[in-house]
Amino acid sequence: MPAGDSAASEAQRQLLLASAHEKAAADARRAAASYGLASATEQRTARALAPLAAAGYHLLADRQWPGSRRAQVDMVVIGPGGVFVVDTKAWAEVSIVGDRIHRGDADVTDDLMALADLAYRTEGELAEVGLAPGEVHAVAVLAGRGGVDERVGPVRVVGERDVLQLVARHGQRLTPAQVDVVLTHALGWFRQVGAPAPVSTTLPEPVLPAPPAGTPAPTTAPLVPTTSTVPLIPTPHPAPDAAAPTLPAPDDPATFTIEPLLDEATVQAALLEGLMAAPVEEWMAFLHPAQARVVRRSFNGPSRIRGAAGTGKTVVGLHRAAYLARTRQGRVLVTTYIRTLPDVLRQLLTRLAPDVVGRVEFAGVHETAKRILDERGVQCRIDGKQITAAWTTAWGRVAGGSIIDTDRHEQDYWHDEVVHVIKGRGLTRWEQYADLPRLGRRHRLGPQQRRVVWDLYQAYEAELRTRGVHDFADQIALAEAELRRQPPAEPYTAVIVDEAQDLSCVMIRMLHALVGDAPDGLTLVGDGQQTIYPGGFTLAEAGVSVAGRGVVLDVNYRNTAEIVQFASMLVADDEFADIEGATARGDRPTRVPRTGPKPVYVRCANSADRERRMVARVQDVVRQVGTGYGDVGVLSLSRRGMEEATAALTAAGIPVVNLERYDGVPVDAVKVGTIKRAKGLEFKQVLVVDVRASWFTQKPDQLDEVERERREYRLREMYVAMTRARDGLWVASV
Repeated sequence: MPAGDSAASEAQRQLLLASAHEKAAADARRAAASYGLASATEQRTARALAPLAAAGYHLLADRQWPGSRRAQVDMVVIGPGGVFVVDTKAWAEVSIVGDRIHRGDADVTDDLMALADLAYRTEGELAEVGLAPGEVHAVAVLAGRGGVDERVGPVRVVGERDVLQLVARHGQRLTPAQVDVVLTHALGWFRQVGAPAPVSTTLPEPVLPAPPAGTPAPTTAPLVPTTSTVPLIPTPHPAPDAAAPTLPAPDDPATFTIEPLLDEATVQAALLEGLMAAPVEEWMAFLHPAQARVVRRSFNGPSRIRGAAGTGKTVVGLHRAAYLARTRQGRVLVTTYIRTLPDVLRQLLTRLAPDVVGRVEFAGVHETAKRILDERGVQCRIDGKQITAAWTTAWGRVAGGSIIDTDRHEQDYWHDEVVHVIKGRGLTRWEQYADLPRLGRRHRLGPQQRRVVWDLYQAYEAELRTRGVHDFADQIALAEAELRRQPPAEPYTAVIVDEAQDLSCVMIRMLHALVGDAPDGLTLVGDGQQTIYPGGFTLAEAGVSVAGRGVVLDVNYRNTAEIVQFASMLVADDEFADIEGATARGDRPTRVPRTGPKPVYVRCANSADRERRMVARVQDVVRQVGTGYGDVGVLSLSRRGMEEATAALTAAGIPVVNLERYDGVPVDAVKVGTIKRAKGLEFKQVLVVDVRASWFTQKPDQLDEVERERREYRLREMYVAMTRARDGLWVASV
């Protein structure tokens, strides 16, 4: 090798190393500036939120990002309004279009989706202590901004000067005790940042230019690369294991401006708004862990949630509707047989999950059928008077004086047979009815009786057509046929059916057709023990399978142990045909945590005595601390009993609202209605009127099949009424 070649090569190598160090240093200075800006903006977000500490909030700053070795969470805020996972973004030129957020020309939506994923996983973690899904919020704060309040998917994007009001507006959703439970668990989930890892500045060996052809390679020994290892304190990363974003220089006012934080008056006003907000019912924000897990659970097809009265089935159904609306694209339908219940459920969801209430539809099953027919231009004329006339004419022409016209069977029994059993199960041929297992109907029908019933059905159908009208069973059947003919153009993402045991087979088929067997598409919520309508069927008959996708709730949260014991005596020996195909006894709660006074049963001399005692009972319970007129429900098995109770209460100067007109909006009036209208509702105090003493003393083995069937439905209805009571129950008989 010519003299000096080795030295020249090494000199070139060292120059390249020096250049690489200079470049690394420049990169480090730029990163330091970015992280310095991030640190400053995160500190300002912390200062903006600091006043919340006076309102019962806990601010956890710079915590480890669960599942990541080096990323951190700017701040986790836990308090009465829920849990807020906060990330500060020092971004300039931000624009939000649709569900996407841009920083200049760059789409940075994925940065926020990492935050959304963290909030989702945190929601699942905190469900283990009972925090309801929807109480964990992902919040991206735009540093130095004000007047910003937008959404990008599940992430709330607000300005630095708006984040305090955002948190405070959530009001009182958790009690202090619940905040403590959530905080304790969150401290284990969001751990403190440990010792910083050393940062190595070792640079790769530079690649030297190739020597001229024929030049021998240098023979110098390789030198040890220049290295230094220094501990640096890392600042929070914007997303797990992601490179730090390129941020505007902190001293460049053209791209980034920091405005002053809120003044004291604005801060105090925001805190006062949160503190003065009426607290929501505890179940809206805090569930039993088993309930919270069911809400979030994913099923690969139709599913069923069942359990005894008081186990929170409707609550879980509502939370699941909100959860699916947040995590799925498309509409969610909540439906039930009771016409007035959807309005009540809508009001509850408005308080439970105001962020998604606009994406959840509430409609009775008949209202849903009507909408389907209206959208497709199918005529369906419902006329109550004409329907009654059609039945009366058909009965007189076919059944009057026949083998089925006996003293033991009133016309209502056979009307139920035609409407609920034949039409409710979608039977259209005699062969289908001839040997049909009539689930839930104890009176056995021989071939001759069945033939008369089928003739009665055909005569009734002919009379309806002659009058140009349909009954409500026809409305469902027409809608179901339309969906079979042409599936919906915009199917629902999910359909949740409350009180599913009240629906007919054709109703289930219609609702199933709206979503098919899609994952989490159809959720049936109900309790076979509370079946109060004839016409039982199996899900297999409806073309629906929930095999392996059933959940049983077994803790009673609503009633006291005394109320459960009293009500359960009515149905202790009750057996019913379950929709999954087996004869079953009602589910019994494994635990009833609450206790209270024993239910009161009074035997009255006559109806006037009963009304006097009823008024006195209402007046007595509203004197209790924390009980108002709006907390009292007076329930009757008949419309006549409801009307008599309404008249007596009104005469005593007690405000009353009929359950047929109650839409869930809080009202300071006693709620009076039939037991059927009370399904799905609850009251602090329940008074059950219009009861006969003989119903409690009848022995099933002394009754014939028809009387026994009537007794079973009557006792189930009374069981439903009694289990509406949270704290106190009063039953009066004559």
